[in-house]
Amino acid sequence: MANGNGDRLEAQRLQSLHSTLHSSNANATATLGIHPTGRSSYPESKREESPDDSPEAGPQWNANSFSPSELAAGSRSPDELLRRLSLALPEKPKHPRDLADVDPRAAHPELNLSGHVISATICIPYSVGFNPGVEWELKSRRGTSALFDSFSWLASADSPWNHTLLGWTGELQSVTGLGVSATPSNNSSIKVAPLNKSSAPIPLDGSSQPPQPGGLEGMKISRADRSRLERQLERDHGGRIIPVWLLDDYDKDGDIAVAKDQRKWRRYAEHELYTLFHYKQNEPTDSQLVRRAWADYYKMNAIFADRILEQYKAGDIVLVHDYHLLLLPSLLRQRVPKIYIGFFLHVPFPSSEFYKGLSRRKEILEGVLGANMIGFQAYSYARHFSSCCTRILGFDSSPNGVDAYGAHVAVQAFPIGINAPATRHMAFADPAIEEKIAGIRELYRGKKIIVGRDRLDSVRGVAQKLQAFEIFLERHPEWHDKVVLIQVTSPTSTEEDKDDANGKTASKISDLVARINGTYGSLSFSPVQHYPQYLSREEYFALLRIADVGLITSVRDGMNTTSLEYIICQKYNHGPLILSEFSGTSATLHAAMQINPWDLGGTADAINDALNMSEEEKRQQHSTLYRHVTKNTVQSWTRNYLKALMTNLASHDQSVATPALDRAK
Repeated sequence: MANGNGDRLEAQRLQSLHSTLHSSNANATATLGIHPTGRSSYPESKREESPDDSPEAGPQWNANSFSPSELAAGSRSPDELLRRLSLALPEKPKHPRDLADVDPRAAHPELNLSGHVISATICIPYSVGFNPGVEWELKSRRGTSALFDSFSWLASADSPWNHTLLGWTGELQSVTGLGVSATPSNNSSIKVAPLNKSSAPIPLDGSSQPPQPGGLEGMKISRADRSRLERQLERDHGGRIIPVWLLDDYDKDGDIAVAKDQRKWRRYAEHELYTLFHYKQNEPTDSQLVRRAWADYYKMNAIFADRILEQYKAGDIVLVHDYHLLLLPSLLRQRVPKIYIGFFLHVPFPSSEFYKGLSRRKEILEGVLGANMIGFQAYSYARHFSSCCTRILGFDSSPNGVDAYGAHVAVQAFPIGINAPATRHMAFADPAIEEKIAGIRELYRGKKIIVGRDRLDSVRGVAQKLQAFEIFLERHPEWHDKVVLIQVTSPTSTEEDKDDANGKTASKISDLVARINGTYGSLSFSPVQHYPQYLSREEYFALLRIADVGLITSVRDGMNTTSLEYIICQKYNHGPLILSEFSGTSATLHAAMQINPWDLGGTADAINDALNMSEEEKRQQHSTLYRHVTKNTVQSWTRNYLKALMTNLASHDQSVATPALDRAK
């Protein structure tokens, strides 16, 4: 690597400042935020267990810390070891922290905070496999990596908070192969629900297929099995986790629970809300099915509320995440009027004219207005929400929030980031990635590489990207046989029926790839390399590091972590980033080359400009982007969100708030 000498000098400087960086100490068992026994650092999660009843912890999902032994594994020389350690060291804050960063209770004594944060999200960080009577199988869940990094930071020693994460177990998978059956009635598009639609995942295992959430008819789970999973999650390395059980039935003693149609809990959120929030409207469907999906959505939010209040103590802060739990803030406030609630929506929020098309538009708005503060990815989403509250509910609104039920609900934009130190470590500290880079460089020797990574979904703009690349090749014949577009399309689980919109999207992409390669390719070279699959982590980061241009053309996107990870991986290469102005990250990445994905000719011109950009221009552009991404990390996002929530709680008297009545009652 061209900057190897600089990295070596930096590592030597760090070694002189920190004696623990010597390779002789590399086997020390020290992991930030983790109790030496493997238990959570928090006293709430400690419990007495008999020697024969001590379940193993799940795979570590805490990306906010690395042990020296992990960093030393596979290092081939002392220089490489020091370089890995220097990359993994957390960056020192450039500005002194205020009191709220160190001791929130002392900063806001009038709030009587307990110092405990309860986070509620749709799923825990694991895909859960069930085998009666034995340990549960826990595998890292794909997707929402930034959100999980936020949770693990809250649970780490760097955070001033105690943290508890509540989430649904997700669709339970039978590891024995028994009790799994997909019924024909589940083939309807309204009955099909994905594992995760909120973000494109960072694949961890390229050899395994994504789990399919098939209908599990009659899976019986005993109280002992449920308690076993709760103990396993209590010992997790990423902090205290409490599962929310969404089950269909119990026996008369409450011992045996039955899980039947597990996908129904996602159905309304991911078929009605997700599509509308991304400016798509569904075809008319059976109204009875929609009413049933709404009833399941309400019931799921009510179960979450029950589970949270089992853990809640006065002074706790409850953080609710995303569109699956839009009713939860109001359900909590109905039962605890003075509870502190923050809500954050990780997907776009549409304009009022489009939002009016939702049949349950009032119930959704009233549900989320139970929060004290509502956060969005971009200012435009916050403005749309406030406008909806005024036009649909008749509440007064301003740029600062909404006045609802006698109280002020703050509405603000908080663009989320990524865990920059962890991403930098994963991208540069693994020798397997260096081998992948060498292989890719040899395969495309003498050619410029454009990289795109998206999920197979019509809102990701893959078809627009390919059409723009075709126009680029048509307009610039001098680039024939000199540039290659490597497009990785992660499989989607939004629909199972191959005749639906996503099936059409896949067919359109395949046709475009074949047409471009047939027109501009040859027997020895194809200008578009399309990989409709998950990549291994090593292949993913190798592509981001070796790319000459990053191309993201999403037509509607709440948060795109690929753009942020690309900037980190281009630390030495300085490849330009072409970013859609419809992506949620475009509002903060001003130095990127922003394009309108519907303007195919403009995107083609941007590709040509990026390939012809001078080294000095690329360096300046990347320097600005890199500085932003490393400064606005997911850790700083979490801190800023909580500080803003506490400031709003202290500034506005919530004692006169009148919660909305329970419509079901």
